[in-house]
Amino acid sequence: MTRLIDLAGVLRSKNAGPLDITFDVMFTDKEVYERVKNSGVINKVLISQEYNVNLEDVLITEFDIVNTIKITIPRKYVSGDIKDTDIYGCQQHSPLANVLIP
Repeated sequence: MTRLIDLAGVLRSKNAGPLDITFDVMFTDKEVYERVKNSGVINKVLISQEYNVNLEDVLITEFDIVNTIKITIPRKYVSGDIKDTDIYGCQQHSPLANVLIP
């Protein structure tokens, strides 16, 4: 088992407009990308549990041509709201870092 952060070349989060956050999991090696993708570990159930969002609100897209998995979820608060603790959405990828991949 290997942590996702140790397999990904880039693991980041950022705003996808004021209402959503997107996560980019990018791999420099096609074989590693296929390993992660085919493991099925990165799925809607995991994301919905880690980020406390509804299952139907999780969007996961795999871009085989660029060895990337993109995940989009709704923000808890609109970016810039007084209750928002991460206006740019760039600190939200941490829960994914320690996800174990077989």
